[in-house]
Amino acid sequence: MILLTPDLRDRLHANAEARLAALDAEKPEPDPVPVVKFFNPIGAATWLATELDEDGDTVFGLADLGFGTPDLGSFSLSEIESVRLPFGLAIERDLHFSTHFRLSVWSAWARRAGSIIRAEALLRRASPPGASPDPNADPGQG
Repeated sequence: MILLTPDLRDRLHANAEARLAALDAEKPEPDPVPVVKFFNPIGAATWLATELDEDGDTVFGLADLGFGTPDLGSFSLSEIESVRLPFGLAIERDLHFSTHFRLSVWSAWARRAGSIIRAEALLRRASPPGASPDPNADPGQG
């Protein structure tokens, strides 16, 4: 599977350029909506990407390797693509992923819930599309 289509690459690059432009103008950094979700089909590892650097390999977003500590940071697309799992499987892109929540909301809820997967279920249950949940609310309630 191709992890990034040209359209996804363009959207990720646009977010990276917007962040750099904000920094150059000494404005607050944007809080983009994640563009793409990658996941391990036989494990808990999940990544939500918002930006792709000019090098075409360094991705920024929320990473959750399944240890209960999702964190914001950069990761290598080529490293993710090179992972070989049992039965000939590899890291996949969630073809049906879409969200209206910004990265800061995902990050807050994933940290409180202990994983991106749990946060996704809680966000879906706690807030209809178009609403903005309180990232400080207890994700266990609802």
